[in-house]
Amino acid sequence: MDSTRSEFTQDQYVFRRRVFRFFGGEFTVYDSNGNLIMYSEQKSFKLKEDMRIYSDKAMVNELLRIKARQVLDFGATYDVIDSHSEQPVGALRRKGLKSMLKDEWLFLDTQGQEIGVIQEDNLLMALLRRFGPSWLFPQRYSVSTRGVQVAALNQHFNPFVLKYTLDLSRDHEKILDRRLVIAAGILFCAIERRQS
Repeated sequence: MDSTRSEFTQDQYVFRRRVFRFFGGEFTVYDSNGNLIMYSEQKSFKLKEDMRIYSDKAMVNELLRIKARQVLDFGATYDVIDSHSEQPVGALRRKGLKSMLKDEWLFLDTQGQEIGVIQEDNLLMALLRRFGPSWLFPQRYSVSTRGVQVAALNQHFNPFVLKYTLDLSRDHEKILDRRLVIAAGILFCAIERRQS
């Protein structure tokens, strides 16, 4: 499998987290036409994150894996692996102390070199989110590579459903591997679940 599969060639993705699930998390990813194209479940009480992303709810065709390198690390690094080829796609690393006030993550290539960044929109809104209901101040992120914004990840205003839209339409040349950016969207849904 590679990044040319239809699941990884869309310009827009919608991530949703199932609400009112007491143990673990359930995440669905849709294309711009509302078709389910990816599905993931997150087990509860795991010390070391290991998420599997499938093509549908039957969970037969595994597309990607997101694996934490360490247990309970605030500046955690998550490897993204193509499940069919078993080859690494890259990694996502949270900038630990910097993310206490305003979330910032790095996109890393397979050699561990920084190739992009995803940042929360501004400090004031980030602080309001930390001290108020997260749904009241929806998260907004910009995705940049080589100093140019290529995508945006925006949370919707909704107290009942966690929903993000990822817009990659600016990345005409597909500079960032979409598998890596999709993994970021799913990971953010999982992290928001733990923080809310």
